[in-house]
Amino acid sequence: LPAKHEARIEVLAWVAAPFQPGVEYREAEVNELLAGHEIDHVTLRRYLVDAGLMQRDQGVYWRTP
Repeated sequence: LPAKHEARIEVLAWVAAPFQPGVEYREAEVNELLAGHEIDHVTLRRYLVDAGLMQRDQGVYWRTP
């Protein structure tokens, strides 16, 4: 991922694109959608939540509008 914040957010927004706002995803579903990237799915999940693009509660994820 890019070191600059703006570029990193842009890349993470691209990674988050398959997730539809208003839809809840189980952790396994998130992992499937994140598979295939050079960065492991655990790290990507954390980055998406930290960036505010997704939220998480008790293993359920959803896209932040």
